[in-house]
Amino acid sequence: MEKSQLYYGDNLDVMQKFIRDESVDLCYIDPPFNSKRNYNQIYNNIGKEDKAQSIAFMDTWVWDTAAEHGLNTIKANERRLFSPQTIYLITGLQKVLGNSSLLAYLISMTLRIAEIHRVLKPTGSFYLHCDPTASHYLKLVLDSIFCSGKGDFINEIIWCYKSGGMSRNYFQKKHDVIFFYTKSSEYKFNGDSIRIPYDETSGYAKSGIKAKSGKVYMPNEKGKIPEDWWYINFINPLSKERLGYPTQKPEELLDRIIRSSSDENDVVLDAYCGCGTTVAVAQKLKRRWIGIDITYQSISLILKRLEDTYGRDVLDTITMSGVPVDIESANALALKEDDRVRKEFEKWAVLTYSNNRAMINEKKGSDGGIDGRAFVMESSDQFKEVLFSVKSGKVNSGMIRDLRGVLDRENAAAGIFITLLPPTSEMLREAISAGFYNNPISAKPIPKIKIVTIEQILAGERLDIPMASDVIKKARAIDVGEQQNLF
Repeated sequence: MEKSQLYYGDNLDVMQKFIRDESVDLCYIDPPFNSKRNYNQIYNNIGKEDKAQSIAFMDTWVWDTAAEHGLNTIKANERRLFSPQTIYLITGLQKVLGNSSLLAYLISMTLRIAEIHRVLKPTGSFYLHCDPTASHYLKLVLDSIFCSGKGDFINEIIWCYKSGGMSRNYFQKKHDVIFFYTKSSEYKFNGDSIRIPYDETSGYAKSGIKAKSGKVYMPNEKGKIPEDWWYINFINPLSKERLGYPTQKPEELLDRIIRSSSDENDVVLDAYCGCGTTVAVAQKLKRRWIGIDITYQSISLILKRLEDTYGRDVLDTITMSGVPVDIESANALALKEDDRVRKEFEKWAVLTYSNNRAMINEKKGSDGGIDGRAFVMESSDQFKEVLFSVKSGKVNSGMIRDLRGVLDRENAAAGIFITLLPPTSEMLREAISAGFYNNPISAKPIPKIKIVTIEQILAGERLDIPMASDVIKKARAIDVGEQQNLF
């Protein structure tokens, strides 16, 4: 059986370069929704971008040169990916929406949905998860791409759930939308694999249903195929399944989708794989999978999730791509021009060196430039922090003294200083002068400050301290704003 694949990078670039035409059986994506957009004001701001709307987009989706390039890519259609209907749709929306953040979002999604359509097999299926604030725009895009060819719209699935929050001013908003499309009329649908119990209150299970022709249809002993509304509740806060990821979806939801539209050994693609629910369920159901995400935190979380479930050997069944493997690729990650992804170097360095046990320090302030934190165990219920500082530019001994000051202030066990460039001899002397931390579990002294080079990390050196096994679940929720909108 071929290995599953996990890609670290922009999903558009990955699909264009690495995923073959008609090689995927099923694709599910849960992209950014832009749910906070105030759609009531869209038509009142033609020719200008409303300031409140820009704030609601959290500066994630803006009209810039990347959006302009994406629009020109669709119009030029050099690879013949876009149907005339798609081109007419996007150019028409430009007249309605103007060069706005909303249009930038729709262009980004159009580019990626067209690639997904390309990589799907003729028998392939596509599920797009969104919410009512953007679903009407996304359905137009989907129709133009799938229905203009041999494909078809099959279902609008309404995922219903309970969650906190009440209002006296409107009906409670407690559902998401999942669009189900196929690339052709010949597609897989394994209805028997997803049957659920009949609703006893309807009487159907006892007496059957009588059709107009007079024929009585008796219920299937395995239950019924679900309707197009699904009640699957959110993950319980105390559940072992919960990872602390803000947009995490229940495995039960993905289990139903993957069982219904794929078979064992089929290829399942998730181009926005986040915390890896699609990947985890596909692995459990013996499907091959392709996962893509642009943040290394997500890649790290997926690897940790699979390792915790199946053991470290599962990593041998996965091909990793996009992760630095030498100094040249590490330099390329560190020196990215786009500030939205430049911080990925720090995340990769911290999470790789800590064997995915650390948590990223998202919001720096008066913490002395700390990029990550891990937890070293001192007893069964006591731990101390290990602090990480990562530098990709010039380094000096003053940085080691600064780190030492933060360790003393926070009473941390130790500090790890990761550097892309070689440390100076003065830096090494400063680190040695900090002394050692004696861990009561390992009974061995640990340098209070350790300097680690990227070359050492690439060579396989890792943090060797007894750490909390589930520290990844103690991490703060990953900022959903980190999901980038690269074109």
